[in-house]
Amino acid sequence: MRKRGNYKFLGKFSYYLPGVGGMFALLAWLLVGAFLGGLIVVILSLAFGADFVTEYGTLISYPVMFIPPMMYASSKSAANSMDSRGWKLDSSHFAPLGALKCALLAIIATISLGFWTDGIVELLPEMPASLKAALEQLTQGNFWLNLLSVSIFAPLFEEWLCRGMVLRGLLQKVKLKPVWAIVISAAFFALIHMNPWQAIPAFLMGCVFGIAYYRTGSLKLTMFMHFVNNTFALVVGHINSLKDVDSWKDIMPEGYFTVTAVACFLLTVLAVMAFRKIQPQRPEGSFDEVPSLFEE
Repeated sequence: MRKRGNYKFLGKFSYYLPGVGGMFALLAWLLVGAFLGGLIVVILSLAFGADFVTEYGTLISYPVMFIPPMMYASSKSAANSMDSRGWKLDSSHFAPLGALKCALLAIIATISLGFWTDGIVELLPEMPASLKAALEQLTQGNFWLNLLSVSIFAPLFEEWLCRGMVLRGLLQKVKLKPVWAIVISAAFFALIHMNPWQAIPAFLMGCVFGIAYYRTGSLKLTMFMHFVNNTFALVVGHINSLKDVDSWKDIMPEGYFTVTAVACFLLTVLAVMAFRKIQPQRPEGSFDEVPSLFEE
């Protein structure tokens, strides 16, 4: 018996391809994890006080939320690995662009998309004060704790779930057309954000991330894109002159904002079109096949 990288973190999930039912099972386990994370926060607040929870609550509860779905997916993958072939969550199909150019396109697409979606979110009703305070705590609180939570944990766990599990499953198992698989996985990504002010940008980001993942098979690339988006917001949130700004529209004349938003939209489109130069390895995407553990 030859082990095929199952000891690696992402390799633990190669043999599980969730279908539509599996997608909802992962969501259910995510809700279980959210409940457990919330329960831990309550216990910590009773033991150490509200200030401790304000500082460390999200850092502790957020990873806990993903433990149940990861345990579920890992157990399903382990059961399938004995007699079924799998598909890697992370491959590296960057030709003809190359990894460096893909990373550059990822930065351009992510930051430009984040700018023009700001104008869409501005059309929504005013954000509730409690949600605004929670988001400000994530972007304006302790920088290093938030960097770990927002820039490391969020890209790792959310990309594992929304692209690595959901999108890969919709493509490989359900055999959906790529456009529908990408849209549904992006909607799933939006759903787990639980509010429209984050869900709308998350859906659009999810579509761009999904295109990159379908073309390259690289979960590291979508994690990087997610990292760029979140870290950019975190850095901006720690610039004193921008702390009280809700939208780029608040600091730019309307005409300049409109022109910049249109330019950013075009940059996003051009970056996505550049990714389309990468031909997927098969209709189901650029995912490398993994032999079963007993396969010679």
